[in-house]
Amino acid sequence: MTVQEEAVIGGEALEVWIDQDLCTGDGICVQYAPEVFELDIDGLAYVKSPGDELLQAPGATTPVPLPLLTDVVDSAKECPGDCIHVRRVSDRVEVFGPDAE
Repeated sequence: MTVQEEAVIGGEALEVWIDQDLCTGDGICVQYAPEVFELDIDGLAYVKSPGDELLQAPGATTPVPLPLLTDVVDSAKECPGDCIHVRRVSDRVEVFGPDAE
């Protein structure tokens, strides 16, 4: 992923993370946004850093690139495991995903 402007909602930067305990390994997120998500050898999805590094630490987050906001949000909406969480960086409030208010 190249360095891109980060997505913001209401002036707030967004980040995304995946709960691997709930991941079903369907790969829908990778189909929507392969620049942000990747399936690992364990069959689970993970987020990638802006430098394209797979982030395997539990709860690892990555910024949501502005051009991919719709794709990331669609991934969260379509995920059969309800494991994709998009939240504001500033207060960590989920704006898209299973825990969104």
